[in-house]
Amino acid sequence: MKRISLIVGILGFAVVGCTNGAQNNNAATNTTNKATNISAENISTPNRKLQTIGVALGDLGNPFYNAVQKGAETEAQKIGGNIRVNAVSSAFDLNQQTNQIENFTAANTDLIILSAVDKKGVKPVIDQARLAGRVVIALDSAVDADVDAMISSNNTQAGEVACQYIADRLKGQGSVVILNGTPMDSINQRVSGCEKSLSKYPNIKLISKEQNAEGTRDGGLRVMSDLLTTFPKIDAVFATNDQSGVGADLAAKQARRKEFFIVGVDGSPDATKAMEDKDGVFAATAAQNPAGMAEKAVQIGNDIIQGKKPESPNILIPVKLVTRENLSNYKGW
Repeated sequence: MKRISLIVGILGFAVVGCTNGAQNNNAATNTTNKATNISAENISTPNRKLQTIGVALGDLGNPFYNAVQKGAETEAQKIGGNIRVNAVSSAFDLNQQTNQIENFTAANTDLIILSAVDKKGVKPVIDQARLAGRVVIALDSAVDADVDAMISSNNTQAGEVACQYIADRLKGQGSVVILNGTPMDSINQRVSGCEKSLSKYPNIKLISKEQNAEGTRDGGLRVMSDLLTTFPKIDAVFATNDQSGVGADLAAKQARRKEFFIVGVDGSPDATKAMEDKDGVFAATAAQNPAGMAEKAVQIGNDIIQGKKPESPNILIPVKLVTRENLSNYKGW
């Protein structure tokens, strides 16, 4: 009987242990839910003030990201209260950007603004940051994660205005090349916008649109050199970013071809310099406003922290067509 009692006792203890384990799991789940709720409360507290901003960027050696940093700092100064802005560069390395965002989260940074180097890879660290009560805003690059807001240029519009300029200048007739880029949302949208504008003109022939210039000067030079060998006559080129357009401009100079013109996207210092060169064929660019995007991100983040959510979490910043004719009025980045 003692042996039976002992066995029953052990079994009873085991059952209680399993039950407690399940209770502990439930408790952990409840704690997680509570943490999420606390996070939401922390984000939207009217009396809370924005004190720290972390900005995680691709490469601060790039003028675009320098402008983003300056825009965030400018808006922080407008808000006042000695808001600290810490901008970091990841050199487009996912692991480094992940560590940087983890550090922002651990340091109780109020607002995290990131230009993601990998739209899928950043999801876990974004989830972690938001669970901890941080406001997270994606800028320029879309992410496959829930964020408080997404702010980007209107890339479809960029393609539309760039290629409408091409169509107008060609008077609705000619052969056009698209220098494509790394397959990502912004590039795809620019190509789509361009095709939409050109589709209205049956006498404009799109003779190449699949070549990947990789968004770089070297890529633009390489691809455009090949296209100039393939096609004896080209009337216009749409480069999906300025760097590839600058490379294409160099290819034209090397081949001594001037029968066409190039339109890019970005409004970068390199593009404006190329447009000033009378010997080049770079004619226009659909200019983004990286500083304006960053200013908007800080504004929205500050509003969210004080309990005011944006009407729409997806915010598009218009682009502006800059040509050789209006270049003197363009402030640039």
